[in-house]
Amino acid sequence: MRILLIEDDKMIGEGLLQALGDANFVVDWARNGTDGEEALRNHKYSAVLLDLKLPEKSGLQVLYETRSGGNKTPILIISANETVDMRLLGLDEGADDYLVKPFDTRELISRVRALARRSVGQTSSTLSSGEITLNLATNEILYKSKSEVLPPREFSLIRTLVEKPGVVFSRSQLEESIYGWGQEVESNAVEVLIHYIRRRFDKDIILNIRGVGWKVAKDIA
Repeated sequence: MRILLIEDDKMIGEGLLQALGDANFVVDWARNGTDGEEALRNHKYSAVLLDLKLPEKSGLQVLYETRSGGNKTPILIISANETVDMRLLGLDEGADDYLVKPFDTRELISRVRALARRSVGQTSSTLSSGEITLNLATNEILYKSKSEVLPPREFSLIRTLVEKPGVVFSRSQLEESIYGWGQEVESNAVEVLIHYIRRRFDKDIILNIRGVGWKVAKDIA
């Protein structure tokens, strides 16, 4: 799952980067409002963590302009401002949730997962299509009665496919979902990850559409 962190405080940002990475999130970190807004325009995210007091452009400005432009990415405000009026303002401007600093990172991670689930119409921590069932909290995959916990990038790839069963994803679309800013992507990285997943289960878990990309089978009604 790829998320965007918009936070200018170096200590908080580094701490969240570590905690989110440990929880198997791919994180892009923007350190001012302008860069955060540009990232939202140019990339697709499962969720956004947005501080309010930012250089160049405030978090509320980013929130307002993002929603005015029709972007529906789930946004969780993380702010030291704990007043009721500010919480109400943030939610009324289009935020999906509001968490007051300091907070327990375990709660933050649970809230992010809940927002991401709702954004794709899921009400539980499992995601299924055909014979594939994913546990989003543990990175566990169940396929044809076999269960394994996948490494973060393998899980992110299969999750991207299972969220939209039957949809063919290109190499660049899959790379976008599993690699953050500054992470080196080898030319055959997607193929290698798919090979690992197939080797764990079987070749039919991910289907190749020659010359186009990859997909998982869609549920048959």
